[in-house]
Parts: sequence; C-alpha cells; structure tokens
Amino acid sequence: MKTYFLPSIRITIVLIVLCAGLYPLLVAAVGKLTPGGGDGVAVTVNGKVVGYANVGQKFTKDKYFNSRPSAADYKADASAGSNKGPTNPDYLKDVEKRIDTFLVHNPGVKRADIPAELVTASGSGLDPDLSPAGAKIQAARIARVRGLAVDKVLALVDAHTQKPLWGLFGPEKVNVLQLNVALDEVKP
Repeated sequence: MKTYFLPSIRITIVLIVLCAGLYPLLVAAVGKLTPGGGDGVAVTVNGKVVGYANVGQKFTKDKYFNSRPSAADYKADASAGSNKGPTNPDYLKDVEKRIDTFLVHNPGVKRADIPAELVTASGSGLDPDLSPAGAKIQAARIARVRGLAVDKVLALVDAHTQKPLWGLFGPEKVNVLQLNVALDEVKP
C-alpha cells in the first residue's frame, strides 16, 4: 500500500500546484499583456464607459447600426449559441422573424441582399462585429433617420473597417459599438 499511496499523494500535490496555482497565474500574466490588460477593451464617451469592444451589444433604434442577433440576448454571463440546427423549425421561424423585422426597418432592401449575419446568431451570442456588407446595407436607413448623406455614412463604415491581421488572417470586419460611437459624433 505504501508503494502506491505516497506517490499518488505526491503527484496529487504536484498537479494541484501546477493546475490550480501556476497555470492560472500564467494565464493572468498573458492576459495582462493583451489590449485592456485582461479586463477587456473599454469604449468610453466623455469619460464614461459605454461598453466593451469585444462584447456584442443590442442596438434597436433605427439611428444606429444593428448588431448581429444574439442567442444569449447579449448577456455575457449566458454566452452561448442556440444549439438549433439550420433545419430546426423554431430556428427557421426566428430567422424569418428577423428577416421580416429587418425589411420593415430597411425599406428598399431586397430579401436576397440581407447578409446572413444580420439574421443568424453567432456561436457565442456576443459577436461584436459585422462584415462591411452587413454594415453598409444599413447605411440608407441610418442616413435617412439622421438626415445625413448616404455617402457620408458609407465613408464612416469604410473608415471603421478593420482589415485581416497581417492581411491574411480573418475577414474584414466592423466593430458595431465603435462604429455607433463614431456615428454619434457626426454632424448633419
């Protein structure tokens, strides 16, 4: 018994130190090296935090760019997809409702032109970004509501489009919160 008991106690203690002590410290140290120091990248307006750049938020007013739908209702503590497949009748009803709502708020847009990301939730339910096409298709509505030229709104989207990392990794994307903050600064 002694030949198995003492080594198992030792390995348990070593694994506790490694897995419950050193590994979390290493992860925290790496987090401190990231933008926001591991606390997230806060977006501020007039010294007040209005959100975080890496967490999707709900925008429902017609004067703002809409975010990607969230299966978690934009609650970071409930981050998750819906787990409904593309043939699930409930999922298809949700998508159909989102399409109908989008068309009501964006007259002149054809159903076939709506990017899928505007009517389907992301895997995490908290995706903060849209493709440039997902933002640009909303430009006419925003220009009309705000009394701006459509070209001015499209130029703002272009100015906030982030290119792929090193030109290779990932798609072009637009952070919706940062775009809406910049939109509020535009004068008619």
